Amino acid sequence: MLELIDVHAGYGRAAVLQGVRLHVTRGEIVTLIGSNGAGKSTALRTISGLVPTRQGQIRFLGQAISDRPSHAIVRAGLAHVPEGRRLFGDMTVRENLLLGGYTCSRRESDERLARAYAWFPLLAERDRQLAGSLSGGEQQMVAIARGLMADPKLLLLDEPSLGLAPKLVAQVAEMIRTVRARGVTILLVEQNANLALQLCDRGYVLQVGRIVLEGAGRELLDDPFVRTAYLGL
Repeated sequence: MLELIDVHAGYGRAAVLQGVRLHVTRGEIVTLIGSNGAGKSTALRTISGLVPTRQGQIRFLGQAISDRPSHAIVRAGLAHVPEGRRLFGDMTVRENLLLGGYTCSRRESDERLARAYAWFPLLAERDRQLAGSLSGGEQQMVAIARGLMADPKLLLLDEPSLGLAPKLVAQVAEMIRTVRARGVTILLVEQNANLALQLCDRGYVLQVGRIVLEGAGRELLDDPFVRTAYLGL
């Protein structure tokens, strides 16, 4: 479904990604773990067209997307839920969700809103509530549902557990399982390596802009390097 081939990207003169290679197969949860500053968020921003590719190629559903603008990538079926949720706090839950369906017709938007409420019934209860008044876990639910309003085939999730209490982290994990169960493929960036590797089918370890290790989630959980560097064991 998604393939990065020798991808280089960065900001200004700073090189962040240096020859990244990874792939995501339909139906998988694939995670990208690494320390702060390793380039995880930059990888997602590059895939979704927010950071230009300097070298290499990104292919989605067999088509090169490296030179496409972000709105065209969304229309192709790839949505990005950014780090920090990035909701409009003075707008309602409904209004935030409707913004996620900006590429579709009014009828399609209404259908997708109904589907989002069916997947996450709590949001139906919060329909008219201002997004800024929600708890952290509820805001993350809105952010994920807003991404799903684009009806993506592949969802990029950036640090969905960031800043949440342990109880809410468990809720986010359940949200991710729900999304995958509904047929959406997921590429997950997560600072909580233990959570990410328990959720994923496969994982990649990114270090200073390069992939240094890859494997099944359970294999990486048992890998001595990962246990020492990222799990504190």
